[in-house]
Amino acid sequence: MSNDIAAIRRDYKLQSLLEADVKPHPIDQFGIWWNEAINCNIDEVNAMTLATCTRQGAPSARIVLLKGYNPDGFIFFTNYQSHKATEMQDNPNVALVFFWKELERQVRIEGLVNKISELDSDSYFNSRPDKSKIGAWASPQSQTIENREWLENKFLEYADQFKDKEIQRPGHWGGYIVQPTLVEFWQGRRSRLHDRIQYTRLQDTWQIERLAP
Repeated sequence: MSNDIAAIRRDYKLQSLLEADVKPHPIDQFGIWWNEAINCNIDEVNAMTLATCTRQGAPSARIVLLKGYNPDGFIFFTNYQSHKATEMQDNPNVALVFFWKELERQVRIEGLVNKISELDSDSYFNSRPDKSKIGAWASPQSQTIENREWLENKFLEYADQFKDKEIQRPGHWGGYIVQPTLVEFWQGRRSRLHDRIQYTRLQDTWQIERLAP
């Protein structure tokens, strides 16, 4: 079995990434790649790995969904009482990774995470389907629960509570923004000689470098 796994490989050959082709700001370069990914109809194109650490440096990672980006960074939403939220409270250094296999691309991001404003969290929450809003109330995310039936009953309780009423955002749920200090764009190339262009934040400017694959 281990030999079969070791034999899995693919030679990347779709595109290239040269220093002369990239934008001076990593968010602008991300925007170009994002639009190309959208146009390729990639399934769950906004799925990204979020890696967090405890105060002691023990890491954990999971998939979350990008819900927006702007010149300041990358935005996602979650329960403020979840496992990842606790780690981000204790240690704001996080990392994100996008992998778009259809384009043979990765984007790797390191930076600091902060909560977005309550107004912006309200705005996104109000755009969600009602059942997703109720789910945010019903689920004590990352806590141990008795069984599936307990969760479904809790959902029904809140559905009844909010029947014919506006569903307000719970105070324990909202958005975060990852403000990047480092962004790497990875383009697969033949013979594992991949293109890696890295942006490093230097106060108000970005240093652009090529990394060996």
